[in-house]
Amino acid sequence: MSAHSPVLEDDSLLSKLDRTLYKLETHLALIGGLAAFSLVMLAVVSVTGRNLFNRPLPGYVDWIEQAMPLLAFVGVSYTQRLGGHIRMDILVGRLRGRWLWGAELASTITMLILMLLLVWGTWAHFQRSFDFGSPNWSRDSSLDISLPLWPAKLLVTFSFAVLSLRLMLQVWGYTVALLTGAKSPIAVPLPINAATAAANEAATVSGFDEETNV
Repeated sequence: MSAHSPVLEDDSLLSKLDRTLYKLETHLALIGGLAAFSLVMLAVVSVTGRNLFNRPLPGYVDWIEQAMPLLAFVGVSYTQRLGGHIRMDILVGRLRGRWLWGAELASTITMLILMLLLVWGTWAHFQRSFDFGSPNWSRDSSLDISLPLWPAKLLVTFSFAVLSLRLMLQVWGYTVALLTGAKSPIAVPLPINAATAAANEAATVSGFDEETNV
């Protein structure tokens, strides 16, 4: 499943926490998109400077390295909330009811454990880089223009922490669904079949084409 799935809401505490975290995830996804656009602009400036003035943008590769966490990690929690990550659901797609929620709960708990370990590991990696007594508070820097590397490392930890919070909420949601046998649980991406996903994507493309032709 890779298409975005519906997420139901109500007035429960779980749903309120879900919506609050979703606002943060949306802003982070926007920041990631702006970072991608900025890198495109940097590429234009660097290529133009090299071809016209024989002077490419100094530290272009360094800035790309700094922006990698923005491109790769800040949007993962947003995508997890919408069920947009690519996954193999040949077996899970055949499950229904409590069997489905139990399988989703087990996989979500596994992901949560992995992410908590990654938060711990990346935080330790950040601590090895950050130092108040060093220039720019950093024990290491990029090779070309000596950008401090600790901000990028801290951003990775922050992104994984936000994803861990999302997974905790989904564990809560799947647990409630498993205990109650709810057909449409709150705050978790609901399963959609391949036909529905294809229809949603076709509708999106069709709408874009109509707007373009107007």
